[in-house]
Amino acid sequence: MTEETGPGDAGAYRERPSALPGAVVWTRTATGAPGDTRPVLPDGCMDLLWTEGRLFVAGPDTRAYAPDGGPGRYVGIRFYPGTAPALLGVPAHELRDRRVELADLWTAAQARRLIGKVDAASDPMAALEAVAADRAADAGPPDRLLAHVVESLRAGRSVARTAAAVGVNARLLHRRSLHAFGYGPKTLARVLRLQRALALARDGLPYAATAAAAGFADQAHLARDVKELTGLPLGELLGVGRP
Repeated sequence: MTEETGPGDAGAYRERPSALPGAVVWTRTATGAPGDTRPVLPDGCMDLLWTEGRLFVAGPDTRAYAPDGGPGRYVGIRFYPGTAPALLGVPAHELRDRRVELADLWTAAQARRLIGKVDAASDPMAALEAVAADRAADAGPPDRLLAHVVESLRAGRSVARTAAAVGVNARLLHRRSLHAFGYGPKTLARVLRLQRALALARDGLPYAATAAAAGFADQAHLARDVKELTGLPLGELLGVGRP
């Protein structure tokens, strides 16, 4: 999940690459002030999150998620698309568009022990990363087929071409995608295309050129997808004064 940040909250959110391949760890301090919290946008990822006294999982989103806006410190580890289900021991589609307490996925005793460990740490970010690293070691290496699927769809290839490239039929690709990503490959492709477009637009590319470079039919198609997936018009999402 990707959180939008505005010019006033650059100091509230920070992230760094994780020692786990493809993951990042992040922290955000919410003040509860109006405008402090921005939508969390679909990105194909899943997060393991801590806030004092709680560990919970954010599943893969198909639409923007609005946090409750309450004050507090949040620490998370964001997993590359397709990598979290093996680590968490739950299919991604069971967590789609949901935030679930860790105690509902693992045993209550496990969750209490890990919450206590992160609560007591002087660096909760490092402690949460260590929790994830322990689980990843038990889960084994990530499925390379899933990484190839993400790379292919992110490059703009069709679902049919992607299935052929990884050596499975479309039905099997759909089934494996539901388990790994939380939704089928067409939805994953749409989410990845959205993220590609937002990155290009944030870099200053005009909207029409952004649409063409990201694989949209035209600027109107880009605007429709952004509104459907984020709930906001493109200009409002990125700020005023853009072409």
